[in-house]
Amino acid sequence: MRNPSFSRLSLLAAAVGAVSLAAFALSPLRAAEDAVVIPPPAADIPASDGIQTVVLAGGCFWGVQGVFQHTAGVVSAVSGYSGGSPMNAKYELVSTGTTGHAESVQVKYDPNKISYGKILQIFFSVVHDPTQLNRQGPDSGTQYRSAIFTTSDAQKKAAETYIAQLDAAKVYPKPIVTKVGALQGFYPAESYHQDYLTLHPTQPYIAYNDLPKVENLKRLFAGNYQEKPVLVRSVSN
Repeated sequence: MRNPSFSRLSLLAAAVGAVSLAAFALSPLRAAEDAVVIPPPAADIPASDGIQTVVLAGGCFWGVQGVFQHTAGVVSAVSGYSGGSPMNAKYELVSTGTTGHAESVQVKYDPNKISYGKILQIFFSVVHDPTQLNRQGPDSGTQYRSAIFTTSDAQKKAAETYIAQLDAAKVYPKPIVTKVGALQGFYPAESYHQDYLTLHPTQPYIAYNDLPKVENLKRLFAGNYQEKPVLVRSVSN
């Protein structure tokens, strides 16, 4: 069993061998997944009153959460688990890849400030590589799969239509493998996983894999970027 606090750090340490972690964090190596410039959805969900929710899975939830915490119009982004039972929604169990859960982020957003379609565009463009099956970057297993857990029929239809649009346009060299399905439950992750990108910006895994995603958000979606993140600790209780 890997130590949940240091598992990804240990993987990177092994990968770089004798290179010090400090030097690795500052190195100019490319990020695990590059951003891809993609068109917006041809069809979107009309804006409505009230905060809306979608749960997104795209690899390690540290980076997914970090990107959406810097996305204007998002009022909350919480790391957690979706796809399995509440009884096994614990990091030590999810990490085995046998629970059915995916590391996920519950995104609550104001549809009058950012559309569902824009959230999906950011998700497919800068958050992760949707053509990788059951893996992202250095992480592999079904818990790192690409998935959209929808909270309405309109969300499900819009996501499926957008995936078909992107595949038809061949914006990626391989087909999108993202699964779309109705949300059955979301279970917040342990407190030490929340706001991880903001709290640990020099941690090698974050510096190499996730901070470039936030920079790509700022570069490619400047109008949707906010410098100050919406943190879990500022929206809980």
